Amino acid sequence: MDTITSTKNPRIKRLLELQQKSALRRSEGIFVVEGERELQHCIEAGFEVDTLYVCPSLCNLAGLPQCRRYEVSEAVYQRIAYRGTTEGVVAEVRSRASSLSELDVVCNATKAPLFVVLESVEKPGNLGAVLRSADAAGVSAVIVCDPLTDLYNPNVIRSSIGAIFTVPTIACSSEDCIRYLKSHNISILTAQLQDSKPYYDTDMKRPTAIVMGTESTGLTDQWRQAADSHIRIPMLGNLDSLNVSISAAILMFEAVRQRQTP
Repeated sequence: MDTITSTKNPRIKRLLELQQKSALRRSEGIFVVEGERELQHCIEAGFEVDTLYVCPSLCNLAGLPQCRRYEVSEAVYQRIAYRGTTEGVVAEVRSRASSLSELDVVCNATKAPLFVVLESVEKPGNLGAVLRSADAAGVSAVIVCDPLTDLYNPNVIRSSIGAIFTVPTIACSSEDCIRYLKSHNISILTAQLQDSKPYYDTDMKRPTAIVMGTESTGLTDQWRQAADSHIRIPMLGNLDSLNVSISAAILMFEAVRQRQTP
């Protein structure tokens, strides 16, 4: 295993570029995972680890996958790691294409799948937080329509604490998503203030897709028109909106509540 002790090493420079540049991640088909827990979720989801950067004084080498490895000094690790408490491992992982057809397995395996759909999500932290809640709520899948951030942005992986790998996550166009949901008889519930009713007055026991828009502009008309029901979270204060990840969590766990109620 080669040792890297300089932050100016070409491989370290490339690793940092992969962390920072979505275009490079897409062109090379590689993304970066930091942390032993996140990496374990990634491997369990069937992703192929291409290269490991390990700091022996901080990590347990015995539990890591067999692949190309580089040992890095603590100084180099502090440069490539966003957090200092990630067990001394950073990995380059091969990305893979995903499609809505992968959700057929979910639809066939459960009588009432629960999907969360996010339209044009922009902030990686919001997407990561939604994924974390989706994992906790046992959501069947998260569908990201017309995304403004790539699914494997390092901030998505960090903020989701690896839920991007534990929850089936698909990126596609809104048009394709609407067509898929309609063809599988999945009820589309759009979260919006206009022409809506309180979320707890809406049936979520049936196959359901909860659709959320951006905090600034909400959902586009194509989703409003495709919806089977419009739902809202009552706002009792002076503001008229919540962070999208908070709103999503409230709606997901309402579905959980309804489905657990006899």
